[in-house]
Amino acid sequence: TRRQAHLMRDFGATVLCATPSYALHLWEAAHESGVDFRELPLRTGIFGAEPWSEAMRRDIEEKMGMDAMNIYGLSEIMGPGVAMECVEAKHGMHLWEDHILPEIIDPVTGEQLPPGQVGELVLTTLTKEGIPMLRYRTRDLTSLDYTPCRCGRTHVRISRLQGRSDDMLIIRGVNVFPQQIEGLLMESDGLTPNYQIIVGTSNNLDTLEVRVEVSDTLFADEIRKLQMLENRLQKSIKEFLGVSAKVRLMEPRSIQRSEGKAQRIVDQREKS
Repeated sequence: TRRQAHLMRDFGATVLCATPSYALHLWEAAHESGVDFRELPLRTGIFGAEPWSEAMRRDIEEKMGMDAMNIYGLSEIMGPGVAMECVEAKHGMHLWEDHILPEIIDPVTGEQLPPGQVGELVLTTLTKEGIPMLRYRTRDLTSLDYTPCRCGRTHVRISRLQGRSDDMLIIRGVNVFPQQIEGLLMESDGLTPNYQIIVGTSNNLDTLEVRVEVSDTLFADEIRKLQMLENRLQKSIKEFLGVSAKVRLMEPRSIQRSEGKAQRIVDQREKS
């Protein structure tokens, strides 16, 4: 990873395409080896393949000195580039309606939902000849925005993905998505975007544990302050999601990194 950061500097790369979690992994490796991403020629980051929050976008842009844009794709449709944000607005991903017809349905009933309502994205290819897809269920949860974008483009926009219908956790009857927890974590100073959600059982009841890395500065702080932060995060999760969770602050670089999609959920209920 450090070698990749040096190669980007030496070859004058201006665009980085990766998962958002791997981009931050690159930043960590570069930072440890004395490379400042903000001094590299990189100006644009195109990130996708996993859900990420607006707070993570701000973190990437501040640390790496680039415009971070969201891209959406599926190998079954055409790979990357099914839809992408514009740099002018960064408010929804423009989908190529001349090639792809989108719908939003209720993931349980299959009923088509009106514009603006969150549901499962369904895509039909209009010009694909080799392997056309008819009403392909993506399992991705989002909404459609048909209002014109301020960039001037009029194609429908896919809102930031809220997760996948098959990634949804049901904890004691409550629907929980990893991105909801990420949003709460990123509101607190001193926490990194590296986290994991551990789901298990105790006395036949579901348990939820959130592990999140702290920054080097916060890790060196008093234990009492760290405990206060854990308690505050637990209260926020309880109030926002309606389910109790144990929060564990982890030391920097203790959660395993991935070069692909980040492994956010560890569901131990299937093993127990």
